[in-house]
Amino acid sequence: METSFTPAPALISLSMEVGNLLICRNMRCSVAESCTGGMIGAAISSVAGSSSWFTGGVIAYDNDVKIRVLKVPEQTIAQNGAVSAETVEAMAAGVAELLRTECAVSISGIAGPSGGSPEKPTGLVYIGILVCDTLVHFRHLFPGNRAEVRAAATEAALKHLIHCICS
Repeated sequence: METSFTPAPALISLSMEVGNLLICRNMRCSVAESCTGGMIGAAISSVAGSSSWFTGGVIAYDNDVKIRVLKVPEQTIAQNGAVSAETVEAMAAGVAELLRTECAVSISGIAGPSGGSPEKPTGLVYIGILVCDTLVHFRHLFPGNRAEVRAAATEAALKHLIHCICS
């Protein structure tokens, strides 16, 4: 079974904007993705020449990858869950250190259709952004099915990255 992900034109435009901003600032970016499973990295790497400002990413779908590869403290996930502000901040810091970048975007969420709870419903997504030494997070609750949540989360992550680079 062969499948492919072709980013929407809006995602490519956002990725081009990210690239232009990073080039102007002589910075590079990396990603750590859970619920989007590589969609952010795919959108970014669809831009010709992105290898000059995008180093790569880690798809940390399993908590063990978050802990072992991205160095998210085990107690962070135990206390707050994989879908939390604390976890995405640690993921962003971890991937930036691992891939030696000044910027990083991370994402973790519940895309559905199952896995949600009253405290953490389907569509809940946290995005972490690291730019130089500033680390922030954003919380979203996206409507829609699994594909719609993942697409909206990817777009939001790129928009937040642009905003944080410009700030």
